[in-house]
Amino acid sequence: MLRPYRQDAKMTDRIKKASRHTNQNEGLIFEKSSPGKRAFELPPLDVPAVDPAKALGANHRREGVEGFPEVSEIEVLRHFTRLSTWNYAIDLGMYPLGSCTMKYNPRVNEFVARLDGIATEHPYQPQDLSQGCFKILRLLEQCLLEITGMDAITLQPAAGAQGELTGLLLIRAYHEKKGAPRKKVLIPDSAHGTNPATALIAGYEVENIKSESHGQIDVEKLRDQVTSDVAALMITNPSTLGIFEQNIPRIAEILHAKGALLYMDGANMNALTGVTRPGDFGVDVMHLNLHKTFSTPHGGGGPGAGPVAMKKFLEPFRPVPILVEKEGGRLALETVRPDSIGRVKAFSGNFGVLVRALAYILAYGPGVRQATEDAVLNANYIRKHLEGTYDLPYSLPSMHEVVFSDALQKKNGVNTMDIAKRLIDYGFHPYTTAFPLIVPGALMIEPTESESKEECDLFIDAMKSIAAESAATPELVKTAPHTTRVRRLDEVGAARKPVLRWKPSVKSNSAD
Repeated sequence: MLRPYRQDAKMTDRIKKASRHTNQNEGLIFEKSSPGKRAFELPPLDVPAVDPAKALGANHRREGVEGFPEVSEIEVLRHFTRLSTWNYAIDLGMYPLGSCTMKYNPRVNEFVARLDGIATEHPYQPQDLSQGCFKILRLLEQCLLEITGMDAITLQPAAGAQGELTGLLLIRAYHEKKGAPRKKVLIPDSAHGTNPATALIAGYEVENIKSESHGQIDVEKLRDQVTSDVAALMITNPSTLGIFEQNIPRIAEILHAKGALLYMDGANMNALTGVTRPGDFGVDVMHLNLHKTFSTPHGGGGPGAGPVAMKKFLEPFRPVPILVEKEGGRLALETVRPDSIGRVKAFSGNFGVLVRALAYILAYGPGVRQATEDAVLNANYIRKHLEGTYDLPYSLPSMHEVVFSDALQKKNGVNTMDIAKRLIDYGFHPYTTAFPLIVPGALMIEPTESESKEECDLFIDAMKSIAAESAATPELVKTAPHTTRVRRLDEVGAARKPVLRWKPSVKSNSAD
């Protein structure tokens, strides 16, 4: 059992700690290799053998892979099983990553996505054989439109960032159709970091909007910034401070009066779903990160989904193909739209991810509001218990996440990165460090609705314990983690001089 330093022995005994699974050290798979070992045995061929050189041609085959490890089946099995025990996962414990929303992925979602007729279908099969899959997509569209209060939607984008780009391309197409393409996109300093990057990729100039003292947009200053050159405002709501933008209806009015549009980064819909709808308070177009709000697996470079919902006047510009209903209720993909921005993703998006999101929505039904309320409750529960222990730079009500700063701990030379690394010793994944940039030394914490009161209490106790350590023995925190296989890393060196591959040495089995 892990027992971090505490001056109060009784307090140490009271706080329950997570302990690491004990397992053997593990070398590289290449280091286990011995010539002649095999991980499989196949029975003799019951058909005539074919010479690969003749079947494929000498130019299309190779004798082997140089340096490829030769290991037995049990060695392969044990190697990857051991490595898997080193990973942190949502199945092991809480991921308090603010803004990333690492919630639990219900197993029923995975079951449904693997059913015959869903997992087995091919995007090139005839549309008449795809009616069941099309109905799944149509039902998901209807659910998301009801949740967002919008008029039309595309499920194509493969991630939230691609959804942002799709949304801005819709805005650009709309303005160009009117004969006034415009030049600028306004972005608050409390927005997600992808927003300005997306605006630049879409061909716009970015103009920053500074938040006022409460973390809200200064409406009067915004009024002066919205000119005939402004195409849109990209707003994250709730913002990366975890605060709802209370003046958003007025903001929408200011933009619309000048012919500009309101784009909402819907990454934080986990705080709004079932409670309020962006389409009802003036948003013209928005994206949704399905992993954040609807429990699909986090992309991590793999398949993701970032649907874009919009008001009716933007519908003609939607990416093709578009799912439409024909005579007799038959569904089909329409590939020709004169004003469409074109394709943004092959086929109709990442179907398996979309299926998982629909399974989550249907499992909750109207109770999806409860998930939102639980997420907000958990964040405020943590906020209430850590206020005073950590600095709270913005005091407006928190939504699904709470942002502290390391201002109190910095007095003893301890910063947010130190605290995060020490949290690993307590068995928790670190929170989001140093973001949002509007808060120096930020600690961004989002428990999601997945976590029980017991898990939140363990996290709170760990954070309080680290705060006490920061005051009593700051060096203990500054040199953390102490219980991991790899201790404190040289992060600057890792960024500037990365070792990206391993090569076997002729003289020894050490890495280059």
